[in-house]
Amino acid sequence: MNREKGFIPVMLTPFKENGAIDYDGLTHLTEFYLNAGAAGLFANCLSSEMFELSEAERLKVTKYIVDVSAGAVPVVATGTFGGNTVQQADFVKQIYDTGVQAVIVITNMLGEDGVEDAIFESNVYDLLTLTENIPLGFYECPDPFKRVLSAKQLGAFVSTGRVIYHKDTCLDLDAIKAKLKATEGHDAFGLYDAYMAHAVDSLRVGAAGLSCIQGNYFPELIVWLCKNYDVPELHEQVQEAQQFFIDHMDVMHAVYPVVAKYFLQKRGLPISTYTRRDVGNFDSEVRRDIDKLYVDYENLYKRMEIKLVV
Repeated sequence: MNREKGFIPVMLTPFKENGAIDYDGLTHLTEFYLNAGAAGLFANCLSSEMFELSEAERLKVTKYIVDVSAGAVPVVATGTFGGNTVQQADFVKQIYDTGVQAVIVITNMLGEDGVEDAIFESNVYDLLTLTENIPLGFYECPDPFKRVLSAKQLGAFVSTGRVIYHKDTCLDLDAIKAKLKATEGHDAFGLYDAYMAHAVDSLRVGAAGLSCIQGNYFPELIVWLCKNYDVPELHEQVQEAQQFFIDHMDVMHAVYPVVAKYFLQKRGLPISTYTRRDVGNFDSEVRRDIDKLYVDYENLYKRMEIKLVV
């Protein structure tokens, strides 16, 4: 990934109202992220409803995004979806053949919930062997359960020279500091934090960037933060942006990703709110909360004079 601090969006998958993938909408969405200044793209992730896609759809969507982005930024995509290690390695190879820079390993797919560390670690090393020289990354996906890597584990995996990306969801700044310490000296590796409540501090202690669902509402603000988090004369605006994320954390997670698709509709993207994933009821109360978020975001952008992507 790009060595400058960068935003890596966890991409949505637009669907038509009949449930089919909307590839025209996916083109608009990919271009939207790129025009907002994304440093890379994370395709086929939880926000993409990856568990609700077939294997063929996962491959087609990933290849489509690689083609639309046309080398403008690196693309990564998830490649592990259960089965034994040999089966997972086979799909990793298929995802890599779509043209991605690295294939993302979901940590919870390499050991059942509660399995001892030694078994999980052995499975990781087996996967590394079976996937030859394919660059890999890790994603501490919260579904079906969250397996957070320890600093020691991440440091050992990165030291193999095969791991270049990590999407962190530990929600713990001290743990992130420890992971960054454990992976020092590996210039090809980048840790991208998903937790916007401490985004500024994470960037300051050495995170390579941010990879968060908030980027499916206002990617320009995440990009701005990655570029300006440590600019002294912008300290007040940086703190205001950080507080904005804290204040609106809950509303952006409720009935997600339906709410994000609705928000992007309001921003002018021609996509449906249809999702295959059952995330709850998008009722009038949730809609009012998102409408208020839209007003608050417009006011913030005007105050901070950030240019919006149309």
